[in-house]
Parts: sequence; C-alpha cells; structure tokens
Amino acid sequence: MEHTTRRRPSIGRGFGRIAAVVVAAGALGLAVIAPAAAAGSSQTASEIGTAKNSKLGTILVAGDSAVYTLKAAKTSCDDACLKAFPPVVLPSGMTSATAGSGVDQSKLGTATTSTGELQVTYDGKPLYWYAKDKSATKAQNVSDKWGKWSAVVSKSSGSSGGSGSGKTDAGTGGAAF
Repeated sequence: MEHTTRRRPSIGRGFGRIAAVVVAAGALGLAVIAPAAAAGSSQTASEIGTAKNSKLGTILVAGDSAVYTLKAAKTSCDDACLKAFPPVVLPSGMTSATAGSGVDQSKLGTATTSTGELQVTYDGKPLYWYAKDKSATKAQNVSDKWGKWSAVVSKSSGSSGGSGSGKTDAGTGGAAF
C-alpha cells in the first residue's frame, strides 16, 4: 500500500504570503497617493539664469524652465492658481538664490510665502513657474482670471533679428529685466 503524506501548510508561510499581499497593497496605495502629494509640493531652485526663447528673446529661467511674474487681477491667486503657477522657492536651508550668466545678482531677493518658504524674487517681483511649460523654449505670456503672467525677458532681447520691429524689448508684454 502506498502512503501519501499531506503536509500541513506552515503558519509561517501563511503569514509570509499575507505580509507580501499587505506590502504590495501598501506600495500600490503609495503609488496612488504620491502623485497627489507631489502636485501640492513646491518646486525649488537655487540659481536663476537666462535662456533664448524664439518668440520672447532672452528670458530668465530656473533650471530648464522659464520663470514668470504676475500682474494681478481682482481675483486672488488661490490653490488652483498656485497649482498652475507654482512659486519658485529656495531649497530648505538656503537663504538666497545665485545669479547665473546674464542675471544681475543685486536684483535677486526673496519673499516669504504663506507656507513659510522663501520665494525667489527678481527686481522685487515674486517668480513663478508655469506648470504647462515643457521647456524655456515653450515659454509664453498667459492671461487668466488671476491676471497676466509674463515671462521675464531681457530689455535688449528684441534688438537682433526676430520680427525686425526694432523694439528694445520682446514686444510681447513680458516683464523686462
């Protein structure tokens, strides 16, 4: 007669499987929560530089993205506004931004945000990114219910080539520096 032995599942193996399922579920939960948390967090930059934009001329950038100033409308910049145009803030522990090539260090400053972060300013105006920008070459001026957002452009950016208008600014309403 052939004898077969049945093995009882080990309690340890059962807990191991349950633990694996719990860890996987937790990782999935974090994957779903993390993008939402990231959307509300501030972006940081420690250096403000310049880049060429085919439409606007020479513009201020933080990293690879154009920076903007706001000429406010009657509607206050709320959470939705700050999601579309996040403030350029300094990394934790830094107290001032560094001027890259073509940027006047004496015009760089900071302002404290409502969350206590240090927002980078240029010539006294707070700087923002535009969430829809993919790169500095895609920078554009934007008007919305919060006001007019202008990429910060060089005063002399329109003097060579371009539309041939001979203007000393980009001619697009950007905030000149």
